[in-house]
Amino acid sequence: QVQLVESGGGLVQAGGSLRLSCVASGRIFGINTMAWYRQAPGKQRELVASITLSGSTNYTDSVQGRFTISRDSAKNTMYLQMDSLKPEDTATYYCKANRRTLGGTNVPYWGQGTQVTVSS
Repeated sequence: QVQLVESGGGLVQAGGSLRLSCVASGRIFGINTMAWYRQAPGKQRELVASITLSGSTNYTDSVQGRFTISRDSAKNTMYLQMDSLKPEDTATYYCKANRRTLGGTNVPYWGQGTQVTVSS
């Protein structure tokens, strides 16, 4: 099993910044793509950004240019630097990791989420 623990959420004014962290532990061998998702009340969970093992990144259009995803493999940690935050960024942010098993199956793991609230 893989355990993912997010931290760094909080309350911030519009235009401010936050940095989320996601620490992976347990059976981390085989983890490849990691990602940040978010879910606002009454809405579906959506992909915010993803990063591959080689460092290739992808962002949803609404955060492009404002958010930066990164990972430190030595620390088994993924980050999401969020700048120029907007009230519409308010959501619970979840960390996701895909782990490829020896059998070749990709198994997803999720963290418990961290709340980000942006006030106007």
